[in-house]
Amino acid sequence: MSESLWTTVDAARAWLDEHNGRGDAELTCRILKLGEEVGEASSAWIGALGQNPRKGVTHTRADVAAELADVAITALVAIASLGFDPRTVVDRAAAKVDARSETVAHGVRVESDE
Repeated sequence: MSESLWTTVDAARAWLDEHNGRGDAELTCRILKLGEEVGEASSAWIGALGQNPRKGVTHTRADVAAELADVAITALVAIASLGFDPRTVVDRAAAKVDARSETVAHGVRVESDE
């Protein structure tokens, strides 16, 4: 990921901290914001499929991708807001996915501790 992403995430976290504080209620809102963003991505996908007959096709796959990117950035800001380095957290998560993927590719099942 580009360094500009991490700069943006840190700037967004700092801006929110400055304007809204860092209390548990604010952190709760930042985590709940993910649900809102996921809803927007879901709505865009429904619009891309034209699943609402009254509205027809209202979005493109590019719109869906943009909404999914908003979800990712919102998650990274929430991670940073909890006091963790989002790069480290994402790297650890990617390593877990890589390990599972390699296990699946080799036909070996490994039980997770989680």
